[in-house]
Amino acid sequence: MVVNDYARPLKRMKRRVTADLYDFLNFTVEANEPSGDPFRLRISSFLSRHARLTFAPSLFSSIVAWQILFRIGDLDSSTAVVALDIVEEDVTRSRSVYCDQCRVVVTPEDLEDWVYSQFEDNTHYLHGLIHSNGFGHLLTLNGREGGSKFLSGSDIMNFWDRLCGMLSVRKVSVMDVSKKYGMEYRLLHAITKGYSWYGNWGYEFTAGSYALTVDTYKMATDTLASMPLYPLMFQRRKPRTPLQTLIGFYKAMSETELLTLRDLFSFMLSLIRESDAQESSTKRSAAGGSNLLCPWTKGDVSCVEQAMLKVLQAASGTGHWVTWHALKGALHKSASLELLDYCLKHFGERTLASDINMMVQTRLNPISGVVEFRLAAPSWDHRGACTSPRCPLKEHVVRDLKFLYDALVHPGSMLEYRPLAARQRMHDSAVKLLDCKHFMKDYTTDQRNTMNPFAIRLLCHVELSDHPKEEPLLPPELVVLPPNASLADLIDEVTTTFRDVYVMFRRFHAESLPEYGHIEKTISLKLLVGLKGSIQVRGRCPSKHGLSRYRMERGTESWIVDCVCGTKDDDGERMLACDA
Repeated sequence: MVVNDYARPLKRMKRRVTADLYDFLNFTVEANEPSGDPFRLRISSFLSRHARLTFAPSLFSSIVAWQILFRIGDLDSSTAVVALDIVEEDVTRSRSVYCDQCRVVVTPEDLEDWVYSQFEDNTHYLHGLIHSNGFGHLLTLNGREGGSKFLSGSDIMNFWDRLCGMLSVRKVSVMDVSKKYGMEYRLLHAITKGYSWYGNWGYEFTAGSYALTVDTYKMATDTLASMPLYPLMFQRRKPRTPLQTLIGFYKAMSETELLTLRDLFSFMLSLIRESDAQESSTKRSAAGGSNLLCPWTKGDVSCVEQAMLKVLQAASGTGHWVTWHALKGALHKSASLELLDYCLKHFGERTLASDINMMVQTRLNPISGVVEFRLAAPSWDHRGACTSPRCPLKEHVVRDLKFLYDALVHPGSMLEYRPLAARQRMHDSAVKLLDCKHFMKDYTTDQRNTMNPFAIRLLCHVELSDHPKEEPLLPPELVVLPPNASLADLIDEVTTTFRDVYVMFRRFHAESLPEYGHIEKTISLKLLVGLKGSIQVRGRCPSKHGLSRYRMERGTESWIVDCVCGTKDDDGERMLACDA
């Protein structure tokens, strides 16, 4: 599944066009889809209800493609649209038999070449892959830093999470290689929150590179987050370093005491978020006014504003307020009265004097009831949020955060600060967190109940009587049957299900339930096993070549390492010489 960069406002889009589209930001809530069926059934229902074919099945031997268009946000003249492309690939006719993501390794005429090239493209807003058995991978997610103009990373991730829940996906893995402000975000977010950014949606640590465990991950996170700032600030009879100066600056700025590295980084990130929120609010205000017809260019407005600043700067020595009428009168010969009124109306809504380290203040005189202006030194508002140019700009905070990240956390650029033992612990912990990239979410734990409480729902495990028991078992498949189904119906449904889901089981045939011995196939399934449960189904699969070829999605190569140091499996990282 791919959400591509189709997002743009459609020219003069009429309300009736976007009114038929679901909102990307709350889709699945609007769709009101029933739940309870397994993924293989849910995806078929989903496509039939919401998607349209983009390529006819007869065009390609292995690919069928659908598309769904979504609007972003409320209906208006500037509504943007994104496209969700869904591609179904027949493994038996595919160019790549095995799943590249399951294998860890990545492998690479016309329209069909273009379709396949989309699988390798990392510029999509979202790229996910889900196998027919409900297990999947989140491959790409690009929010604002990835080029998205309309959707944040959280917006896209919310959509993906809701979509997976609605489609009854079982488990989804992700390799977290995300970056933010030029830093490894899985390291930065783990320090401030204690888990990966994907953990906001329930993705948890599953496997670390170089045999790292979940306990190792938690210990490394705690070590970095709880690093005290006091030892870094204490230095006898030596001038303050840039590192100490920077830490002291933000400690003085914060209303709460910053004691640990988590406190410091969290505070700096909160400043960045406040700056983004203020910028977004300013853009919305500007957008609201941009709908009005304005006969003046930005250059005209800028010239008048600069002239106003000169007048206020001349009056700033006395500290007096300049009234609306006085400011307008001083400039009445340089511009039209209409332009002056327009500029005065918006003059106090933003800071225009950052080059002289002053800000424009506006007030309504309580006695005369006249609007007045003046230039004043920067100040802090009652909430502690800076409302002046002296408050660090977002670019400055990001630059400082990057400096502290490189100096204190990143193993490749960490400064030689003291105490050395603490620095070594920080270094080792940072390396461990950087080596933990694989996270997974289990959707089966929070999926909703079936819409039909009377249906029989059985989780079926399959064993092959004509193959060695040592061979790896397949994940169980959920089978849903009507309440009057018999054992024969179950046998037929299990046969059909495993043939559809697994290529290597194209010749599979279910035969019996070994736990119940020899029983008549006409017996009521409800009386035999109840409405829900887990059962073992025995069958045969005579296609020996098919089993050997398709059994392991990771290919036929041997991936086992089993080193004495504890590593059991090749995790896809570069191989290093082991000292064990």
